[in-house]
Amino acid sequence: AAEREATGEADQKGILDGVSSVFPALEQAQEYQDRAARVGFDWPDVAPVLAKVMEELEEVRTAPDDDQRDKELGDLLFAVVNYVRWHKADSETVLREANQRFRRRFAHIEKGAREMRRDLGSMTLAEMDVLWD
Repeated sequence: AAEREATGEADQKGILDGVSSVFPALEQAQEYQDRAARVGFDWPDVAPVLAKVMEELEEVRTAPDDDQRDKELGDLLFAVVNYVRWHKADSETVLREANQRFRRRFAHIEKGAREMRRDLGSMTLAEMDVLWD
């Protein structure tokens, strides 16, 4: 700290600088938002957070090209992480749990297809959806 102060680096360090670049993207986004919120850069309640999610979804829908759509998809994910944060949940954890639920349910579809002696690739979405439900 003394060396950084002597070289003037201490004044240049930002609040987000300490967030590890090797964190998974969801964890990094949530940490950025947590740190920004600690210094007051946050909405006063959850309503505008949800409005931002909806705004970003509309921007994805109306993006004029693939490059812009990719940027808007990133903004949408970032906004969703903020919504998760507002609900006092961890984005990595809730997504991991959703992944596990999807995997279990999809495995059920595969099992059902085997029991019916059907190739999964030849089944229609409607047939697979019956097994999903």
